[in-house]
Amino acid sequence: MPRYAAFLRAINVGGHVVTMSELRRSFESLGLLGVESFIASGNVIFTSTTKRAATLETRIEQQLQKALGYEVKTFLRSDAEVAAIASYAPFNPSAVRTAGALVVGFLGAALEAAAVRRLMALRTEIDDFHVHGREVYWLCRRKQSESTFSNALFERTLRLSTTFRNVRTVARLAAKYGFSPPSA
Repeated sequence: MPRYAAFLRAINVGGHVVTMSELRRSFESLGLLGVESFIASGNVIFTSTTKRAATLETRIEQQLQKALGYEVKTFLRSDAEVAAIASYAPFNPSAVRTAGALVVGFLGAALEAAAVRRLMALRTEIDDFHVHGREVYWLCRRKQSESTFSNALFERTLRLSTTFRNVRTVARLAAKYGFSPPSA
């Protein structure tokens, strides 16, 4: 059975408070198995007999809208995709070591060329970006509080939803759940 990580937008931010047990119950009500939450920021790991991630994303979003009363965009990644994201090196290692943060944004689909150009226009001396597949990597060279970049600016500029996680969080999730890339 496929195993997935769901990265949810708008969980325990912006005044929306959701308990992890409530979140797990919403996933279990869909017949999803082995449901676990990872830290209280909207990361849910589960298995499903459904192999179509897009179908699952829609079902989860509909269930969360019903249960919570507001839209919760859902970005599913397979265990192999999570492992690849956790191990991907979008920037020079020395730049990452000295940075304030390295964050990954999960997208519903890969960005088109025009969207990549709009994103790259947001680069500053503090912020740099890298696009890889359905993810956007944001390197903040100083404290994030010193940056003018935000999830809201990203969504306004590109006119699409995303959710961001620290790359260390994704790496911890991959390690804890034994997510690994596909075998050769």
